[in-house]
Amino acid sequence: MGDRGGAGGSRRRRTGPRTASGGSGGGGTVGSQTEEELRAAAGTGAGAYAGGGGDTRAAAPALTQAPSAEGDGEGAGPPDLRCHRVQESLFSSASGFSNYRGILNWCVVMLILSNARLFLENIIKYGILVDPIQVVSLFLKDPYSWPSLCLIIVANGFALAAFQVEKRLAMGSITERAGMLLYVANLLTMLCFPAAVVFMVKSITPVGSAFALGIYTILFLKMFSYYHVNLWCRQHRTKSQAASGTKKANGDVVSKGVKYPANLTYKDLYYFLFAPTLCYELNFPRSPRIRKRFLLRRLFEMLFFTQLLVGLIQQWMVPTIQNSMKPFKDMDYSRIIERLLKLAVPNHFIWLIFFYWFFHSCLNAVAELMRFGDREFYRDWWNSESVTYFWQNWNIPVHKWCLRHFYKPVIKMGVSRWVAKTGVFLASAFFHEYLVSVPLRMFRLWAFTGMMAQIPLAWFVGRFLQGNYGNAAVWLSLIIGQPVAVLMYVHDYYVLNYEAQPTP
Repeated sequence: MGDRGGAGGSRRRRTGPRTASGGSGGGGTVGSQTEEELRAAAGTGAGAYAGGGGDTRAAAPALTQAPSAEGDGEGAGPPDLRCHRVQESLFSSASGFSNYRGILNWCVVMLILSNARLFLENIIKYGILVDPIQVVSLFLKDPYSWPSLCLIIVANGFALAAFQVEKRLAMGSITERAGMLLYVANLLTMLCFPAAVVFMVKSITPVGSAFALGIYTILFLKMFSYYHVNLWCRQHRTKSQAASGTKKANGDVVSKGVKYPANLTYKDLYYFLFAPTLCYELNFPRSPRIRKRFLLRRLFEMLFFTQLLVGLIQQWMVPTIQNSMKPFKDMDYSRIIERLLKLAVPNHFIWLIFFYWFFHSCLNAVAELMRFGDREFYRDWWNSESVTYFWQNWNIPVHKWCLRHFYKPVIKMGVSRWVAKTGVFLASAFFHEYLVSVPLRMFRLWAFTGMMAQIPLAWFVGRFLQGNYGNAAVWLSLIIGQPVAVLMYVHDYYVLNYEAQPTP
């Protein structure tokens, strides 16, 4: 009748007649038992074929019975031997597969190996260039002259002047118009005074002056917010007094919080000056305690990444920039592009480390010491599918300031959204140029041009590139755009300060 070589096949032939001869009332039960026996038999056969240790999950369904036609009295049909079904390959978007963790790990391993090769090549070619003592000379030319530190100390005077104006505005000693004029004069002096000192004092270094100007820029933004919020509080107090004397002076705080003008104290002022935020509030969110382990981890990261940044700049980036001067002088475009691409890797790597060092390690350490509760210093900018999303999420303190004190007030004045966004980019471009051109004592507008170029780039990416293509465009602009600006400034600084000097 058939082949008797397999036990599973013998069982199938013997169980078939019993299923057919079963009564109509018990046919379903016998049929289900037969199917279970078939599955068990298929599993036994697959286990025997695999030597008793194989996986039988894929083999068992392949030998189940095919459904018989309705009304067929001859019992179950032949076993179902199918092992295929309709499905997509994993790399196809229609498959819905998203677990590419192994490929990501492979990319990380390849990145480490490739950069290790570049590191060894750099060591073999240039030797050890890391010199911690040289870092001190970047901030000081004369050990007895500390102009950058003096500038930072003098910055307290501008903050105290703004505080005194606020006190008199709260008491009604001066009018709002007079207070606004005093604030404008104070804020303009806050930007012009350190720039004038940088140009007049020759002993100040570019790095030291850039650090001091960064402090003054932060102070400018903080004092602007300080004036704005206190102005809103005065306006709200005036409206509340006119409507009802029982309303709060600041309606967005809890009853136990500080109310205007009780916030006008030196303690409140200096807490805001040192807090890791640019936007002033009468009642900041506070964490319940200082987490010592968390703080120690952040401090260790600050120390480690500071040394790493210094080493990478001295060992990797400086030689590449120095070797880029001759192609620029000869206008050898192929060599310029090669130098640009070679500089892109260390520059971007250093930028990523700096981002983590500043926005995560430093700001979290300061926030932990001050028990500052709002720790959202950045969002997932690395997933940006548009240029606009990147600028809105990579630097949250600045984004909040621009949105709260520039964009929304301009929109309320009746200005269109496009003009308001352009104004935000103009302000950002000004401060980028201010922090680069003034310390270098030259004006080339490369940083300003780079920031303003973000407007057409944002339009192009948002219009023509979506999803992964948009994300790739954002990464490409970060990797290539920054080295271009760096090379432009270094080349112009080199030409202005070295080649332009007359030979003795």
